[in-house]
Amino acid sequence: MAEKTQKKGNRLILPLPGNEGFARRLADAGDWELGALETRRFPDGETYVRILSDVKEKAVDLVCTLARPDDGFLRSIFTADAARDLGARQVNLIAPYLSYMRQDRRFQAGEAVTSKSFARLVSSSFDRLVTVDPHLHRYAALSALYTIPTDTLHAAPLLADWIAAEVEKPLIVGPDEESEQWVSAIAERVGAPHAVLRKIRHGDRNVDIALPDLSEWRGRTPVLADDIAASGHTLIEAARQLPLQGFPRPVVAVVHGLFAEDSFQRLAPLCDRVVSADSVPHESNVVSLAPLVAEAMASADTSDGDLVRHRRPPEPVDEVEQAGFDSFPASDPPPWTGGVS
Repeated sequence: MAEKTQKKGNRLILPLPGNEGFARRLADAGDWELGALETRRFPDGETYVRILSDVKEKAVDLVCTLARPDDGFLRSIFTADAARDLGARQVNLIAPYLSYMRQDRRFQAGEAVTSKSFARLVSSSFDRLVTVDPHLHRYAALSALYTIPTDTLHAAPLLADWIAAEVEKPLIVGPDEESEQWVSAIAERVGAPHAVLRKIRHGDRNVDIALPDLSEWRGRTPVLADDIAASGHTLIEAARQLPLQGFPRPVVAVVHGLFAEDSFQRLAPLCDRVVSADSVPHESNVVSLAPLVAEAMASADTSDGDLVRHRRPPEPVDEVEQAGFDSFPASDPPPWTGGVS
């Protein structure tokens, strides 16, 4: 019991807005303290952030899934800086879903390679990044992008265990040839056959799907397994075509259920069931990633000086300067706007 109390006192799980559920499950899984944050927008659209929990000398883990990141990413940077200024020993980013991985090269002249830019911003504000199944594309590992230690966790075993428990006589079906290794590993764990589709992409929203002849597996329940469901077009097209070969409506099991626009509403009627891990909050969430993340956090030696980048601590503030801060509300205009010379 004493050891658990010490752990709770040294690590603070701090959720960004919209991530409270995952943060609570993570804190429960690791028996860590759950913190609180106040945030709002000023009338001009700027963001206000206040950390309501004591962070001094603690490892602070900001929990923020980075699906649709543009609206809230600055808030995470402000929170990280505030935690560090308030004396946090370490500030980590727990991002169950990691965004800005698709633009990993310049496809057309003048394009921004946003994966590199985003990695630079994250690396400059956090000491460690923990994420689940990032869509690496052409990068061999996150270390090719990020200059901070990263933990890349894998949810495929969890998906496989759910399929084994919930689907009778499954046939695991991958969305394209690139998924062969991932899908075969799930199938092996489940003890089921697998197949992959051929995907012909004509753009972000225009995808053709070619199904191989799956007649030898007729009588099984197809399970469309993928790491990310973004636009959903691949899954929708595959779900439409499988019954044409005499299969029942498929089950869809994905790690990251982004389900942009109305894709979930279009996909769900074509399927027996659609399930996802809880890296992105969604009604399809079934598989909990919190125990997986908690285990990685607990096993990491975060006190190792080689793994944590130590920044210079903020300069101490004298009493006069502190009094000025305390008496100057953030919403008031600065004194030099009043016409005093």
